[in-house]
Amino acid sequence: MSKGKNSKKKTKRQSPKIIFWIVGLLAICMGGLLFLSNTTSKVEAIDYNKQPFLGEELAPVQIVEFGDYKCPICKNFNESFLPQIQKDFINTGKARFYFMNYSFINVDSIRSAKFGEAVYKELGNETFWEFHELLFNKQPNDLKYERMDIFTEEFLEDALKEIVSEEEAQKVVKTFHNKESESAWDNDMKEASKLEITGTPTLFVNGKKFEGNSYEDFKEMVENAAKGE
Repeated sequence: MSKGKNSKKKTKRQSPKIIFWIVGLLAICMGGLLFLSNTTSKVEAIDYNKQPFLGEELAPVQIVEFGDYKCPICKNFNESFLPQIQKDFINTGKARFYFMNYSFINVDSIRSAKFGEAVYKELGNETFWEFHELLFNKQPNDLKYERMDIFTEEFLEDALKEIVSEEEAQKVVKTFHNKESESAWDNDMKEASKLEITGTPTLFVNGKKFEGNSYEDFKEMVENAAKGE
């Protein structure tokens, strides 16, 4: 491999403290997907009432993701795996897919989750999912975790205006300011606590926690759930 003229430049050294923080965060996030596949899951009672979802209401399988908009593993899941889930199960009428908040990383996590709930409350299910996808798309790939305020209120409002009118955006902002979306967020967090969730993304299929190690494991779990197994 040839060396460029800048090859002798010294790379900027990361603070050991920052590196430790980043590695720790990634480990916690990945805890939501990496489980021992031979563990038997019990069926949990999950309250899906008034939750945003993709798919048909009468679909036999209910899939729920507990996620955090600041989590880089959730970004990867929503950009790489959710489209496949949509193709295999949501679009075929086999499953509904829900999103519930587990906001644990920092103030950005909580602010963006509550703002998303305000979008759902004021503008409905379809717009919520557009905003949901947009937030993950806008999460920086080189996210610097020492910058605590990435998803500021101004950032969230500007992002929303990319997909809705000024009037619609102001309705959401008003709801957010009046804290009318906090109860929905609080319900998600209580549900996550009840289910003893410790990382994101965490998935459940018909009330059973996904504890496999691959998409093929997940696909098999959903197929079995569709058969009533």
